[in-house]
Amino acid sequence: MFWYVLRAISGKEGKVKEYIDAEIKNGSLHGCVAQVLIPTEKSLQVRNGKRVVKERNYLPGYVLVEAKLVGEIAHVLRSTPNVLGFLPNTDNPTPLREDEVNRILGRIDEMAQESDDALFSFAVGDVVKVTEGPFSGFSGAIEKVDNDKKKVTVSVKVFGRSTGLDLGFMQVEKE
Repeated sequence: MFWYVLRAISGKEGKVKEYIDAEIKNGSLHGCVAQVLIPTEKSLQVRNGKRVVKERNYLPGYVLVEAKLVGEIAHVLRSTPNVLGFLPNTDNPTPLREDEVNRILGRIDEMAQESDDALFSFAVGDVVKVTEGPFSGFSGAIEKVDNDKKKVTVSVKVFGRSTGLDLGFMQVEKE
């Protein structure tokens, strides 16, 4: 089996994956298509003042398919709704090279293993600003980081005295 790239209408990659997966379950592509993959990555966005981790396509408009193109399999994949054709040439699909596949799949594996720790990397001594709660707007230095509980202890000056606050990662941002 080799990896091929299907060109899809941008934004319809999920529908293409669902359709091909349904065809595999129904049996028409069973044994000839091993897996369908949409390359995605996690990104951090701020909405309404809150941080949200969202998955987005890092190769929009493309769907990776591991398949054995025998008989009418190429035609079935090409005629899937929302599919424009195979990447290099619509009529004559060529498989991806092994190094390209390893690079793309390696990047996907790295992103799957990447947790919130990379998105929220705090260290003792970092200066942060409190974004939520009664101390919103206060700045202070991190005294302690608890990655298991996703909490930090921040030293904030209130009325001239240093006060320690236990806050979640989502309640502070780096300055």
